[in-house]
Amino acid sequence: MPMQHSSPSRTTGRPRSAAADEAILEATRAALVDVGWSKLTMGEVATRAGVAKTTLYRRWAGKNELVVDAVAVLFDELELPDRGSLAADIEGVVLQFASLLDRPETKTALMAVVAEATRDEPLRERIRTSIVERQKRLVLVGRARAERRGELPAPADPCVAAAAADLIFDVAAGAVVHRVLVSGEPVDQEWVRRFTALLVGGLAAAAD
Repeated sequence: MPMQHSSPSRTTGRPRSAAADEAILEATRAALVDVGWSKLTMGEVATRAGVAKTTLYRRWAGKNELVVDAVAVLFDELELPDRGSLAADIEGVVLQFASLLDRPETKTALMAVVAEATRDEPLRERIRTSIVERQKRLVLVGRARAERRGELPAPADPCVAAAAADLIFDVAAGAVVHRVLVSGEPVDQEWVRRFTALLVGGLAAAAD
């Protein structure tokens, strides 16, 4: 199951409302699609969500943090059901990921925060912790499942295993993001099959 969204910390104000948070994050994504990053304001989001602007500022310091969290909850939807083999598991999650990236709200929000993060190191770190690190769970789940099936050997060195998980995530996520958001080519069943064969072949070779 996906990890639960980690809400930003709050020091003052009334208890958090999950319904209000969901409405705010949904309003943020909708506003990004409609007006774009440059015209997005906390006031615009508050109006769309039907809350006071002070409610937003009790939860998020500014729009950078708000947009990252609005994207993060979308990526938390990704799952890795057991489809019986490592290849089938990878194909399933790659198709899910590509479909998620192709949604207008995901595409607009992710491109906006990544572009802004090139000039903002704290924002880049928030992307790493709120999106990238949280989604590496999929690699760890898939790897452990493949080891239990006997498809991959258990690594002897935990440090090597952690570095391998980072690399696998970078390769898989980077390929799909480039395919969907940069080259604009379809991530169809045939492309996913060929990509998965390449990735699984690399994992098997690295284990030898």
